[in-house]
Amino acid sequence: MLRTALATGSLIAAALLPHGPQSPHGPHGPTPLPARLADTGGGSQLITAVAPDAGSTTGVLTWWDRRAGRWYEAGSAPARFGARGLTEGATRIQGTNTTPTGLYGLPYAFGIAPAPAGTSYAYRRVTDRSWWCQDNASGSYNRWVEPLPADCAAGEAEHLVTYARQYAHALVVDFNYDRPVRGRGAGIFLHANGKGATAGCVSVPEGAMRRILRWADPRRAPHLAIGTGAGPLDVTRY
Repeated sequence: MLRTALATGSLIAAALLPHGPQSPHGPHGPTPLPARLADTGGGSQLITAVAPDAGSTTGVLTWWDRRAGRWYEAGSAPARFGARGLTEGATRIQGTNTTPTGLYGLPYAFGIAPAPAGTSYAYRRVTDRSWWCQDNASGSYNRWVEPLPADCAAGEAEHLVTYARQYAHALVVDFNYDRPVRGRGAGIFLHANGKGATAGCVSVPEGAMRRILRWADPRRAPHLAIGTGAGPLDVTRY
């Protein structure tokens, strides 16, 4: 699902269309970020996760609605990225603690806690039998499994219930999901914050994650665009 404009990881610079109403400043003021992207996934909802640069571990996540041909901000929150920043999704290497840049679908939601009231996404509850297999030798690579299969080593899998804060609520990101490339990475989610930077996911405060789940509508084909900005972002208002 990656497009050339997103493969560089820059949502604000490389993803800008060259001229016309998609320029950063239109006749009525700044153009919303989704309107400046080469691809938003074709739906009428979009989430953008933007870091100041590839080495950053923090940035801003914003969710957007498209109505009557225009994009409108529906909400925003401070975001956290991988402990070693961001890297191009198409060439990411597993175990590098980097967040993959690119444009991704959001197949389903899950959580240890019940789905927030109003959630319309399919929502899978985590139990003590729930694992996410990250073992490159397993037939279940980059998949939720219950119970852990014999060919997936426990040391190469996440026991989801043990991440009480992070996986209280989450959305699966379809990075390396439909046709998994072994060694590229597994278990990339949009989830609630833990203590600090992530191992490659995008995280936001739990309250924001709950708002996102109440807002996201699978019938409107929301996607997640992850990348970097052209310069520092003002996060002091959050």
